[in-house]
Amino acid sequence: MVALPAIDGRQYVYRVYAPEDALPADLFWEAWHCHDEGPFPRASDLFDAAEIRRVG
Repeated sequence: MVALPAIDGRQYVYRVYAPEDALPADLFWEAWHCHDEGPFPRASDLFDAAEIRRVG
């Protein structure tokens, strides 16, 4: 799960499916591109602003 802060003050959370050895930056960019293509307000593109949690 990757949570991205957006300019509206909210956090948008995305489930990113990736192999066990995926780098955190890859997870971040996958979530950011999903957000960027959606209807929501712009999310921060700063890696350090994201919260990344492995689930499962």
